[in-house]
Amino acid sequence: MVEKQFTVQKQKIINLPLSKKDVMGLNAGDVVLINGMIVTGRDKIHKFLFYERPLKKDIPFNLSGTILYHCGPIVKKSDSGYKIIASGPTTSIRVETYEHRIISSYGIRGIMGKGGMGERTLDAMKKNGCVYFHTIGGAAAYLADRVKRVVDVWKLEEFGVPEALWLLKVENFPAIVTMDAYGKSLHNDIAKKSGSALKKLIK
Repeated sequence: MVEKQFTVQKQKIINLPLSKKDVMGLNAGDVVLINGMIVTGRDKIHKFLFYERPLKKDIPFNLSGTILYHCGPIVKKSDSGYKIIASGPTTSIRVETYEHRIISSYGIRGIMGKGGMGERTLDAMKKNGCVYFHTIGGAAAYLADRVKRVVDVWKLEEFGVPEALWLLKVENFPAIVTMDAYGKSLHNDIAKKSGSALKKLIK
């Protein structure tokens, strides 16, 4: 019996903000640790950015070069400020309708969540220089420990805690590049392999 040989891939350190050159140095399958400022965003902020199209100068912090994390965090407020209690990823495909324009309009270099996204987002990534980071589902408390500070928040009163745009400083935040700026999608690859396996089982 021949044993399969597995190697642990070395993690790449990602320091934000990212340039287009940085993005082009990332490939589907890369394991990364992210450091710097990221922003969270779910359905409401995506719809707002898509339909209202606020100018970059109207947003209180710079989105260029950052990562937009599909996450509705649980946040605790105290006299000293805000603290992230849980920050697990939400399913990314739910904002597929909006993501291509947000990538193109605001200079975002990374999208992060779980489950991957569709062809329209993948095409926008290729055109603009952006990648998709898949992070750990079911590990919200662990990921919250990677958030070192809440720096700012936008649309909190209007949208509420989970749907606001939170600016977070993270250290060694773990993820895997599963969609890259060259058009490679590990999610598509898995879907094709699964479909092929299913056909064989049916036969």
